[in-house]
Amino acid sequence: MTDYSRVERLALCDLFDQLGPDQPTLCEGWTTYDLAVHLYVREADPMAGPGIMIPALSDTTARRMARAKQRYSFAEVVDKVRNGPPRASIYAFPKFGHQLNTTEYFVHHEDVRRAQPSYEVRTLPAEQQEGLWKGVRLGAKSFLRKAPSGVVLRLPDGTTSVAKRPTERGSVTVTGEPGELVLFCMGRQRVADVRLEGDAETVERLRTASFGV
Repeated sequence: MTDYSRVERLALCDLFDQLGPDQPTLCEGWTTYDLAVHLYVREADPMAGPGIMIPALSDTTARRMARAKQRYSFAEVVDKVRNGPPRASIYAFPKFGHQLNTTEYFVHHEDVRRAQPSYEVRTLPAEQQEGLWKGVRLGAKSFLRKAPSGVVLRLPDGTTSVAKRPTERGSVTVTGEPGELVLFCMGRQRVADVRLEGDAETVERLRTASFGV
C-alpha cells in the first residue's frame, strides 16, 4: 500500500524548492516559508503542537514558529520536513502518522499549488482518493462545526455521507471527488472543484463561510 502522506510530503517539498520562501499560499497571511515552518514545528516541536488545535495556546505556537524561522533558513526547514518527523514524534509511528498526515499534506500541497497564478486540478490515484474519502468522513463533523447549514457530501457515483445535520437554514449537498471535498471541508471552498445544491441563499452562505479550520 502506497503511503500517500509521504508522496504528498515529498511533492510539496519539491514545490517549496521550486518556488522559494516568499510565495503566497491559501493559508491567509502565510508565505511558503511560514507554511514550511508550520509543518516542521507541528511534527518536531511538542511545545508548538497543542496551539495548532487549541486557540488558547496559539500564541505559544506563533512564538515557536518565529523562533524556528530565526534559527533555520527556508532551505533547512524544507529539508527537515522532507526527512520526516523525529523518531520521538507521534507522527513517526507509521500507521498513526500516516492517518494524521494523509489529509494534512494533501491539503497543504494544494494550498501552495492553488495559490499560484495557474494550476490544474490533479487526477489522483483511486487508492489515494479512497484514503481521503475515509479521512473526510471521519473529520467532517469537526471541520464543519461552524458551517451555517447542514452539509451532505456526495461522490460523483452517488455515494453520500451526512457531514452535518440540517440546521434552521436547511442543508446543502456538496458533490465532488474526495480530494475536492476535503478541500471544501477544510475551508478552501473558493478553490474546491465541487458542485453545491440547495437553496441559493444557503448555498452562498456556505460557500463564503469561515469554518475556522
